[in-house]
Amino acid sequence: MRQESRSELMARVQELCFACLDLNLYLDNNPDDSNAVSMYNKLSKQFEQARCAYESKYGPLTNFGYVQGKCPWQWVDQPWPWDREFND
Repeated sequence: MRQESRSELMARVQELCFACLDLNLYLDNNPDDSNAVSMYNKLSKQFEQARCAYESKYGPLTNFGYVQGKCPWQWVDQPWPWDREFND
């Protein structure tokens, strides 16, 4: 099985985040749509998995709330996820 590149992992995180946000907005107006709730839960789980896969390989995407700290304290010693200067 081929490993996804850094940019592919980031694209997957962004795609799933967008899909979850879009469904969240839909559900704000259609809270009884059980199919949409089911899809939201499925995509949320995929988003969490994609985010964890990226962060385990390249570091945290946010500065708090998702990843426990290590000693010595680290943030990002690579280019930031939104920097286009890194190579895959």
